[in-house]
Amino acid sequence: MKYLLDTNICVHFFRGKFDLENKFIEIGIFNCVISEITLAELIYGAEHSTNPEKNLLLIESFTTNIAIIPIIDCIYLYGKEKSRLRKLGKMISDFDLLIGTTAVSSDLIMVTENISEFERIEGIQIENWIIR
Repeated sequence: MKYLLDTNICVHFFRGKFDLENKFIEIGIFNCVISEITLAELIYGAEHSTNPEKNLLLIESFTTNIAIIPIIDCIYLYGKEKSRLRKLGKMISDFDLLIGTTAVSSDLIMVTENISEFERIEGIQIENWIIR
């Protein structure tokens, strides 16, 4: 099984927190992917940081070892889920919904610290690798 890493997992990894380096070694970094939405969020974070050049290099290094998957395959599921969640009054952010529906449509396990948002998506499998 492959894992789709949420942006918060990547940021914790970059900061050397929660023993994520060993988790990646244990499960194999080749079993992890990110959404192109996560890449966009990471680049925004780097550009908005106090050291954009260093952080952009960190992202570039990370993305040479991990696949980036497009959102095109989840677009119809995104629309369906957004409509369903809106009718229930349980909306989540568009970016999280795109990332989460990418996990569902690609049959990936969503790895996130943000369980309360992602668990609203129908059919999603979630793991939280952050132990506080």
